[in-house]
Amino acid sequence: MIETLKKEWLTDPKTNILAGIVVALALIPEAIAFSIIAGVDPMVGLYASFIIAVSISILGGRPAMISAATGAIALLVTPLVREYGVEYLLAATLLMGLIQLILGILKIGKLMKFIPKSVMLGFVNALAIMIFMSQIEHIFGISISTYLYVGVTLLIVYVVPRFFTAVPAPLIAIVVLTALYLYMGADVRTVGDLGAIERSLPSFIIPDVPYTLETLRIILPFSISMAIVGLVESLLTAKIVDDATDSYSSKNRESRGQGVSNIIAGFFGGMGGCAMIGQSIINVRSGATTRLSTFTAGMVLIFLIIVLGDLVVQVPMPILAGIMVMVSIGTFDWGSFKYMTRAPRTDVVVMVVTVSIVLMTHNLAIGVVAGVILSALFFATKISNVEVEKTESGNEVNYRIDGQVFFASVDTMMNQIDLDDEHRMIELDFTNAHIWDDSGVDAIDTMITKMRRKDNQVYIRNLNKDSRKIINELSMINKEELV
Repeated sequence: MIETLKKEWLTDPKTNILAGIVVALALIPEAIAFSIIAGVDPMVGLYASFIIAVSISILGGRPAMISAATGAIALLVTPLVREYGVEYLLAATLLMGLIQLILGILKIGKLMKFIPKSVMLGFVNALAIMIFMSQIEHIFGISISTYLYVGVTLLIVYVVPRFFTAVPAPLIAIVVLTALYLYMGADVRTVGDLGAIERSLPSFIIPDVPYTLETLRIILPFSISMAIVGLVESLLTAKIVDDATDSYSSKNRESRGQGVSNIIAGFFGGMGGCAMIGQSIINVRSGATTRLSTFTAGMVLIFLIIVLGDLVVQVPMPILAGIMVMVSIGTFDWGSFKYMTRAPRTDVVVMVVTVSIVLMTHNLAIGVVAGVILSALFFATKISNVEVEKTESGNEVNYRIDGQVFFASVDTMMNQIDLDDEHRMIELDFTNAHIWDDSGVDAIDTMITKMRRKDNQVYIRNLNKDSRKIINELSMINKEELV
């Protein structure tokens, strides 16, 4: 236990603290922007980012992953805030956290194994495109100075790590270029242009809403959507960070941690949040590997708000936009183009559909769910191809069935069996087949019933253990017909 804590908190503290500082600076404009999207005061998003980052660093299952207020959750709650106000948002956030906590206790993390590679590629690439598109408004059509700041930021972030790695390149870009701006000035937008920052700590509150079934009816649909979207993004981001760091994380603990973190955020005036892949990638590429980086990000964020708020609002947005552009470039899986030429067409379609739906809906969870469903349909289609080989010898007929017998394949199987034979001995050989469900059993019962009506003797041979079990439990076949 002690060794695990040391590994998760005290490994290379300098690097992790510096990485957390970079993330904290990148979180501020994001949190303000998401608050504006949701229709609430910027402090609601900033408080949420601080609280969730600190609490998830302790409670989460994935070290070095960043969680905070996110755009996906902000988009979901916009109608709730518009119609009912921020107090209902806080109540919905509490219920969101409770739902996530319950799902974590029920070990929802196990579902990660059902997300195929094609959906993961679509998720990553869609996210990279969304990160890039979200920065366009901060780069184009503003001023020549903006282009210069973005260009120099990209240069620093790309070149500096080749020669110097003691301090993360994004942090160097932020400090140097902000100092240059403060000294020389320039026609650029700053963090303060997004919204005002209040220099005060969050305080404990209980949402001022009627605690009635009517309130539950209002917030429950939003809370369920927030909980599912938050968990999908968090667990997928955890998987991406796992791959980037060659390590394993507990997805069920992460689910529970997300739930508790959102409950705490709701009680301290924050909106709901989840893992942020952009900031998580910034963190990992800055060298972070431990929970200390996430904890640092949250603590530095509140320090910047309370102590250095007047300075933070003067950080030029082109610097942060440039950093996020580099994040989007690094996030995009450029091997996808080669993958599209070599992978099965169905996998390529799944990846493209996942990307397209995410970009159309601006909701990563909807795209992922659609991709998983489409992938499952393609898989069911592939394995529903049952082959039936018929051999005859005198009065005997043998049908050798090869494939998976279930609801999607029973028609294919039955279409290959001649039900017009009369007065014959018929064998159904399942040596190379497996019966999966009641639809498969019902199809076999139907075939045997029709064959009997024409005075045939019917025997079923070579069922494997599981197929024999489901036949015994669900079928009306006589035991003597099972060989």
